[in-house]
Amino acid sequence: MSSLRQKWITAPLLKWIRKVLPPISDTERAAMEAGEVWWDAQLLSGKPDWDQLLSMGPPTLTEAEQAFIDGPVEELCQMVDDWKISYEDHDISPEIWEFLKKNRFLGIIIPEEFGGLGFSPTAHAEIVTKISTRSTSVGVTVMVPNSLGPGELLMAHGTAEQKKHYLPRLADGRDVPCFGLTSPEAGSDAAAMIDSGVVCYQEYKGEKTLGMKVNWHKRYITLGPVATVLGLAFKLYDPEHILGEQEELGITVALVPTDTPGVTIGQRHLPAMQAFMNGPNWGKDVFIPMDWIIGGQENIGHGWHMLMSALAAGRGISLPSLSTGGAKLAARTTGAYAHIREQFGIPIGKFEGVQRRLAEIASIAYVLDSAHKATTRALDQGRKPAVVSAIMKAHATFGLRQAINDAMDIHAGKAIMDGPLNYLGNVYRAVPVAITVEGANILTRSLMIFGQGAIRCHPYLLQEMEAATNADEKEGVKQLDALLPKHFLFQLKTFCRAVFHGWTGGLFASSPRGVGEAAKYYRQMNRYSAVLTLVTEFSLMSLGGELKRKELISARLGDVLSELYLMSATLKRFKDDGSPDEDRPLLEFAMRAGFHNIEVSLIEVFHNFPMRIVGQLMQFLTMPWGHSIRAASDRQARACANLIMVPSETRDRLTKGVFLGNSGDGIDIVEQAFLSTHETEAIREKMKKGGVRALNDDAIDQALSENLISAEEAEQIRVTSEAVNKAIQVDHYESLPSTSMERGSSETLQ
Repeated sequence: MSSLRQKWITAPLLKWIRKVLPPISDTERAAMEAGEVWWDAQLLSGKPDWDQLLSMGPPTLTEAEQAFIDGPVEELCQMVDDWKISYEDHDISPEIWEFLKKNRFLGIIIPEEFGGLGFSPTAHAEIVTKISTRSTSVGVTVMVPNSLGPGELLMAHGTAEQKKHYLPRLADGRDVPCFGLTSPEAGSDAAAMIDSGVVCYQEYKGEKTLGMKVNWHKRYITLGPVATVLGLAFKLYDPEHILGEQEELGITVALVPTDTPGVTIGQRHLPAMQAFMNGPNWGKDVFIPMDWIIGGQENIGHGWHMLMSALAAGRGISLPSLSTGGAKLAARTTGAYAHIREQFGIPIGKFEGVQRRLAEIASIAYVLDSAHKATTRALDQGRKPAVVSAIMKAHATFGLRQAINDAMDIHAGKAIMDGPLNYLGNVYRAVPVAITVEGANILTRSLMIFGQGAIRCHPYLLQEMEAATNADEKEGVKQLDALLPKHFLFQLKTFCRAVFHGWTGGLFASSPRGVGEAAKYYRQMNRYSAVLTLVTEFSLMSLGGELKRKELISARLGDVLSELYLMSATLKRFKDDGSPDEDRPLLEFAMRAGFHNIEVSLIEVFHNFPMRIVGQLMQFLTMPWGHSIRAASDRQARACANLIMVPSETRDRLTKGVFLGNSGDGIDIVEQAFLSTHETEAIREKMKKGGVRALNDDAIDQALSENLISAEEAEQIRVTSEAVNKAIQVDHYESLPSTSMERGSSETLQ
């Protein structure tokens, strides 16, 4: 029976699979093989095991990590003057650089045995998050050496000698690292890289040495202008067959001291009005000994896999930390400003249009912080979730953009007049940088999240692809034949589950125990997990390799997977926090927004599916009633907005980690006015009931003379009035602020 099935069913099916499978390049294969699957695989299983996620518990900090955040991180934030850094000096001061090096900020992830701090991913993320609420430029400067750079690559792949030499120097700042991958011609497409090296012998330190002669041109390299050691990716060739028969050896990664003959460090770029160091570099016939390859000669050709492995972890920390910090900052300051800023005699936060935006800001901050915590918790446990990291990078920066845009709208003129009092402007200008780097979001969303996720997370697809590419025909048929019954059973279960939950609106879907009223959200999560899994099966079977080229279909399915991850993390965070009733409006708004986005994405997939009848069938089976979950109501939006317009544990919990500024800073001024208005709210209500609505001196005198308030209360109101007036002010200048940056100059700071 088995042989007959293989002959008449499996073998023809194998041929068909080979025809429809999308071609996979070596770089794509390396990217798919890097990292690992985690909760994303559960979401694409059609029946998530919630115990796997909820049993992880919340992320925690050690005493040493918390002490570092309360001590050196706080002190660093107090030292920073972001206006001076970004607009006057266009550089971080020598004092801050020295502080960073002395306190080992550049060695957060380097083990203590090598002189680093040896902190966890959660601590790393919390440190970058807090610094970024003070200065994006300083945040990036701390972030880069600790992720996606030589330090991480050395720890994972370096030789004992390389670790012993470089890690202590990187930890204490004697060496400042950068990593050169992006080139003008290829961008982040490593397959198109033209930077190359040729294996050769050359005299080095008086001896004939085996090495490589390398030529390159890199740009957009963060810390490049100040780096002392350059991590370099290039394609290596062996035309004289010194190492063997193979001529093209693949992408290789080496560490190159920047004072090596032939290395040129170019003039600075100035990224979107940010002051972190960034610039191009070149190499002309630079001789690199073999032992400069990270991991030594045996790692020739493994560079792309090494980079993707590092990216699988680093991308889940770096930009999500900056984005989470920015969203928290937007929530904290915008809620305060909406309360103290009055229009037509009432706080602008009372206007329904403003309330909706406030609710969205608060919800974004809540979701991003939740997903950030869940991701770093997984990283703490040694996981490297590649697809989840891509989701975090793309959607954290998307979320930051929306939160800052909404915050700018509410602040209005306060946020568009530059100066030290403007705490949002520089974050706003940093958004395009975050959106673009570490893989542009358009490509990450269109090609990576679902493109890799559907293959990596599917329980059988990757194995079936391996069977299809097996050079041994008989062995390939055997592999596929063993998988087909399991895959068919998986499809059958998924079909039944998705159709049943689709037609019943998820009413009978399961939910984990002990989640209380949040059970209704878990049921819907299970429903849409099943729907996404079934739609994935239909898409792969009907489109095959064509799905890879249908980027908008892939992007929308990726959006569904991303929303499911973000919402899972939000549910986890709510449970980790003890399911506080006061936080429920945040959960309700976030979950309704997420389900609404999922339904919109799925319906767009159905309506735009290349095979129209398949799209209609998928909608009939899984969403026969169309939109079934509405976005948050106005009542829910109002409740959510109010949470960030009053002093409360919820507000403090939501915005934990935001640096509130030194005395006299823009953030501190607004925060103090916010607190003062709440302290005097009852007094102001008495004045309003008496017909006195203004807060100027004449109005206060009138209220005092009419015995509406006491002399002590009048003084309190004057203090509040002065605080509010100070908070709504913007900077103004007799002439433009001076700057030390001249176009085309090359200023570097060691």
